[in-house]
Amino acid sequence: MRPATQAVHAGRPPHEPDQPFNTPITMASTYVAGGELEYGRYTNPTWTAFETALGALEGGRCLAFSSGLAAVATILDLVGNGEKVVAPRHSYTGTVMQLGDLELRERVTPVLVDITDLDAVVAACADASLVWLESPTNPAMEVADIPAITRAAHEAGAYVVVDNTFATPVLQRPLEHGVDLVLHSATKYISGHSDVLMGAIVTGSDELHAVLKGRRDLVGAIPGTFEAWLALRGLRTLPLRVEKAQANAQELVRRLGERADVLEVRYPGLGGMISIVLESGDRADVVQHATHLWVYATSLGGVESTLERRRRWKAEAATIPDGLLRLSVGIEDVEDLWEDLAQALDAPGS
Repeated sequence: MRPATQAVHAGRPPHEPDQPFNTPITMASTYVAGGELEYGRYTNPTWTAFETALGALEGGRCLAFSSGLAAVATILDLVGNGEKVVAPRHSYTGTVMQLGDLELRERVTPVLVDITDLDAVVAACADASLVWLESPTNPAMEVADIPAITRAAHEAGAYVVVDNTFATPVLQRPLEHGVDLVLHSATKYISGHSDVLMGAIVTGSDELHAVLKGRRDLVGAIPGTFEAWLALRGLRTLPLRVEKAQANAQELVRRLGERADVLEVRYPGLGGMISIVLESGDRADVVQHATHLWVYATSLGGVESTLERRRRWKAEAATIPDGLLRLSVGIEDVEDLWEDLAQALDAPGS
């Protein structure tokens, strides 16, 4: 099945008389012994429905987690003491902070690279245990050569993870390029309605799936049942939402590119995420407070459009311009989005 069909049909009960269309919410911490479920920390039918659907979209087997960072921590926890992890210098701040924390405790040795410099990335793969990729990167919007980096990493004996939160499986399926693990903050585009905190890991390897599930069982980084149900409900419209957000973003990019006061428009050509660079942090601050429709908020991937100056966070990389605004384009009417953004750019003091 094609992605739009998978999003609608995967993870549903069988088409049999009196079966519900949707897997019911199973609120259970304990099951009667003797079967496959045993205990609520190991599995739940509502999680399984979500995992089946996202796994089908990514082309692998999925495990749901309590948050995107819980999924990040689970993967990094499997890296051996002192081993090398290669990652983009402009990765999501939560990922970079986890790597920094592990480095301080002498658990891992992070090497942060310019992900667009293929030769430098390939060189950094030597002796690495894990190569972590984002493409596009957050918030620099850089694009990595996933197939080439994956080949180099595997030749060096390293595993490869791709954080696919921005692109989603609608636009990019990293497992098809030989990647070992795909990670999602399901909080974002997967659930899509700004009402869920959840993460997910997808792999094509039964061995890696078993190892990761064992780790999830042990540390209890499990999603809530209601959250999994909501995330699956949101996933059903993922292709529609991505298509509309992308169409809006492409039109906004065209119009933003015509403004002399926008120094740079960073957009990889696909998806609903845009970064623009203004002349200063002060001007970006004025703009993010001057919108009425766009919401000043730190998250992304919802049906509503949001924006923020990323350097307001102390953990953001110093190589991110102070005047960079990250825009998460929603599914509103593009004319309303443009009118609000344009008046904010024209606001006094901006």
